[in-house]
Amino acid sequence: MLDFSYYNPTRIHFGKSRLAKLNQEIPADARVLLLYGGGSVVRNGTLADVRQALGERQLIEFAGIEPNPSYERLSEAVAKVKAEGISYILAVGGGSVIDGAKYIAAAACMDADGWAILESGGRCINRSLPVGVVLTLAATGSEMNNSAVVTRVATQDKMPFASRHCFPVFAILDPTRTLSVPAKQVSNGVVDAFTHVIEQYLTHPVNGKVQDRFAEGLLLTLIEEGPKALQDPQNYDVRANLMWAASLALNGLIGAGVPQDWSTHMIGHELTAVHGLDHAQTLAVILPAMLAVRRTEKAQKLLQYAERVWGIEEGSDEQRISAAIARTREFFEQMGVATRLSDYGIQADQVPRLIAQLERHGMTALGERRDVTLAISTQVLQQCL
Repeated sequence: MLDFSYYNPTRIHFGKSRLAKLNQEIPADARVLLLYGGGSVVRNGTLADVRQALGERQLIEFAGIEPNPSYERLSEAVAKVKAEGISYILAVGGGSVIDGAKYIAAAACMDADGWAILESGGRCINRSLPVGVVLTLAATGSEMNNSAVVTRVATQDKMPFASRHCFPVFAILDPTRTLSVPAKQVSNGVVDAFTHVIEQYLTHPVNGKVQDRFAEGLLLTLIEEGPKALQDPQNYDVRANLMWAASLALNGLIGAGVPQDWSTHMIGHELTAVHGLDHAQTLAVILPAMLAVRRTEKAQKLLQYAERVWGIEEGSDEQRISAAIARTREFFEQMGVATRLSDYGIQADQVPRLIAQLERHGMTALGERRDVTLAISTQVLQQCL
């Protein structure tokens, strides 16, 4: 196992009727920016419940955070925070709203333009306004980590950042808030969480037995509960397990002391920036191809994955690895997420453009061993067709 330091200060309030915790978490004299996306939190009553739970606190609302939060829209929110003397950011929504809240909270404390956060990967962040979360979609794990991704639409840049200052202070995880989520978002959320686990698990062995077993348990839970959420969308227990699995998939726990990959995510960001695919759609396309191209480097963990997650014990090493990759693709398809670029109308002539994007963003040595070159990324994208 590799040496590590682990820190996660986010308080979690999990379960039904936990929204009342807002009253004890946010100071009574706070000026709160209430941040959300589209109309779903309005239609399902969550926003009204949040307003009620906040009582007499001063609220300023900011809506319209996109599924891939844009620097352009977030900059408007930053200006409002500075002009209105906001002291607390409350994100009501899924990962995109939470990512946006982290960016706003950090950028509002800077004199320079907030894009410096993305250019530095978050290294320029010295402080941030406090952020709270009311989660309405189980997917990204952003409610319990210190990272975010923001897109600059004008230049087609989708960039990640992370900082110890960007952990949410608290997150309210009430599975009932996810019962009205459309099937497509449920599917995307399961694929997103699944791939988060894979990026930290399917690398090379370092005898991290605790991390491996935690990761395998999360994968098995997502495989078991994901299809149920589509078949029985009002099942509270299913939604509860998916919500907690998604948080644990990216709160730093399973990645502590083990190698991490993230090459699938970095290539996926370019697909979203250039072609507008949902984040989870890019992951479903790229991950099976990435595993196929890097099957030799990942052979030991792929065999472990085949046996422990998919119960594949017969056949040669190569046959079991191929079967595990095939089962991964089949699971994504079962969840209703297509796994080929051609399914989204993207043809081979787009590969050079995507590679150019990777090069422009310095993504030329990806993966757990930093050996995923642009040539290998090209092979992966060609496999995605």
